[in-house]
Amino acid sequence: MEDKDLLSIADARRLLAAASAAAPGLASLSQEGIDAILDAMQAAALPHAEDWARLARDETGFGNVPDKTRKNLFVIVDVHRFIRPMRTVGVLSEDHDRRLIEIAAPAGIVAAIVPTTNPTSTVINKIFIALKAACPIVISPHPNAKACVQEVAAVLERAARGAGAPAGSIGCMTEVSIEGTRELMKHRLTGIILATGGTGLVRAAYSSGKPAYGVGPGNVPSYVDRSADVTKAARDIVAGKTFDNGVLCSAENAVVADSPIDRALVEAMRGEGAAFLEAPEIEALERVVVTPAGSLNTAVVGRDAATIASMAGFPVAPGTRCLVARLDRVGPEAPLSREKLSPILAYYVEDGWEAACARCLEILAYGGMGHTMSLHARDRDVIMKFALGKPVFRIVVNSPAAVGAVGVTTGVDPSMTLGCGALGGNITSDNITPRHLVNVKRLAFELRPYTRGEAVPEPPPRPPREAAPALPAAPTRFPDRESLRALILAAAGRHGVISPAGSASGESAGPRTAASRTEAPPPPKAATRAGPVPFVSEADVRAALLEGRRIAISRKTIVTPSARDLGEAHHVFVEG
Repeated sequence: MEDKDLLSIADARRLLAAASAAAPGLASLSQEGIDAILDAMQAAALPHAEDWARLARDETGFGNVPDKTRKNLFVIVDVHRFIRPMRTVGVLSEDHDRRLIEIAAPAGIVAAIVPTTNPTSTVINKIFIALKAACPIVISPHPNAKACVQEVAAVLERAARGAGAPAGSIGCMTEVSIEGTRELMKHRLTGIILATGGTGLVRAAYSSGKPAYGVGPGNVPSYVDRSADVTKAARDIVAGKTFDNGVLCSAENAVVADSPIDRALVEAMRGEGAAFLEAPEIEALERVVVTPAGSLNTAVVGRDAATIASMAGFPVAPGTRCLVARLDRVGPEAPLSREKLSPILAYYVEDGWEAACARCLEILAYGGMGHTMSLHARDRDVIMKFALGKPVFRIVVNSPAAVGAVGVTTGVDPSMTLGCGALGGNITSDNITPRHLVNVKRLAFELRPYTRGEAVPEPPPRPPREAAPALPAAPTRFPDRESLRALILAAAGRHGVISPAGSASGESAGPRTAASRTEAPPPPKAATRAGPVPFVSEADVRAALLEGRRIAISRKTIVTPSARDLGEAHHVFVEG
């Protein structure tokens, strides 16, 4: 009998040995030699973009051929165009003033884990950036996407070898198992890991003892402000949610609508093919999307809206592109508030950007910290205030989140591998490029001689201080306590120390006016919030201190480090 785990482990070791033999030759190539290999791989891939999309669709059952073709072309054309000019070999820079020379050094053999949702575009991306960084690569495909990934790797390997890459520079496992993948990640010859997949796999990559770039889950909220172009917002949201049937982790998962534009947004989304479900349909959909154990049912992943509706037992109109469920809660009790990897949207209505901000924080905390969110607004003040406090590292403005986050419609670095930063348990918040696979040596020449026992030179004298401006004359009558508090809050609001509302409650401040953006309104009466807040910043704590109230928090509340230090020092927090 064959032991599949042993065969997979042996396969990983064989490919790593071949990659190790190839590494010195690959590292010895000039920048011109590396770029010739990259160009040859691009030329070989270009005619196959649609064929590979069809292979992936047929093997996995996820997504659709046109959108998978677009993803393949995005990597083959746009990623290639972005990384082609990068200096990744030899001397990177020389600083004559500091007498410092920076020299590239490959990070080593790349262990690349490829998912079933975006297999061909992801493997093209990883092969391109690895070879551009002069790193051999060994690929472990998802078992349900093995054939299409092996086909891509074989074509690119032939092209690379024909352009001068040593044999073994690109390897792909044919015997795939969890144990084989673990061996690939932990093996002494592996230099660095590029892991794209489920949470468990990414955690395994980080616990392997090797440097790793992992991609966490995305539960992307999309806020539509009252200042938005509602027609365009609806078009972008439905386009992003339905792109390749929603399998991108950067795809929109929930809409948070500002209440004044709720009806207009619903009608605009219906015009784009969104079906808003009734309560019985939502309940039926929940039973299909989430298993009794609380996990995502993979049978719905990457399927079209009509197929999913049929699985749930209700019909939808012809031309329906996505299913929308109105919700008022986030968490396990609202199964559709999680990442769904399919054309299904949760839909929330909140009054004002502050309340919407709190709702988006809830959604991100339920899965998606550090990943992506989108924002549709024309009020720049709202855009900046909304964005500054969000625990994500890609905020896509007035564009579909699904493709904006990877760089199709925005100026972020184009990539199919998106870091989620420390908030998402990742080492970087960047879109991964060849720069992340190149280590830098620094050749440092002496700037000043060192003599043993030499006294430390005295620091240069400080310039004399300018005379302090005269203080204004004291008022003849000191203001009363309430007037003083109002003056402090108004000044703090003007300088951005606290939010204009002066509150950590996240409740709406009502319609915005020019006056409300320049001067804070009078603070509410001091009181403790009835329930725990989802997010607390340092500004929220300062506002609570000024107002003489406490902030209710729970174990799920996200508290920034500076807010926790200040709040605990002044006993501001209460368990809610």
